[in-house]
Amino acid sequence: MRYQVTGKQIDIGDALSTHVKAELGAAIEKYAKRPTDAQVVFSKSAHEYVCEATVHLSTGLTAQAKAAATDIYAAFDACCAKMEKQLRRYKRRLKDHHRERPQPVEVMGASSYILAPEGESDSEPDTLQPVIVAETQTQIPSLSVGEAVMQMELAGVPVLVFRNEAKNGVNVVYRRDDGNIGWIEPKDPA
Repeated sequence: MRYQVTGKQIDIGDALSTHVKAELGAAIEKYAKRPTDAQVVFSKSAHEYVCEATVHLSTGLTAQAKAAATDIYAAFDACCAKMEKQLRRYKRRLKDHHRERPQPVEVMGASSYILAPEGESDSEPDTLQPVIVAETQTQIPSLSVGEAVMQMELAGVPVLVFRNEAKNGVNVVYRRDDGNIGWIEPKDPA
C-alpha cells in the first residue's frame, strides 16, 4: 500500500510518518483486504492540529475521516479511530449483503465545473450563461444504489453522482434535511 503523509505549512517528521504508517496500516489491514493507497494531511487550525485521512480501497470505494486535537499525535489517533469505525461498518455491510464485489468499480470520466456566484446587484444579468471559474476532470463510479449510499457515507459527502449498474443510467443519492437518504433516478424518455 502506498502512503502519502504531508503537512500544510507544518513539518512532518520521520517519527510521525512512521507512526502514521504503522497505526493506519494495522487499522486498515483488519477490515480491508487490498487497500491501494492512503493520503494523510496534517494542518494547523488556531491552536489545534487537524488530521484528514483518505483511503482508497481496491473495490473502488473511498473512506475519509477527519479529526482535530491540541496534540498532533492525538489528532491522528482520533482520525485513525474514525477511519477504523467506518471500515468496520463497511465490512459489516458487505457481509450483510452476502456478496463481495468480484471486480473493481468501473468509472467513467466527466467534467466538473466551478461556477462564479451571481452578482449582488439588483439589476438583471446581461446573459443567462454562468461564469465558469474552473474546470476539472472527475470520475463517476458504476455502483449499485446500496453501494452508492455506502460510498456517500464513507466519504462523508452530502451528494454522490453515480452510474446505476442495474439501469446503466446516471443517478444521484443525497442526504435530505430530515436525515434520510434521497435517490434521484431519471426516467427513460418514451
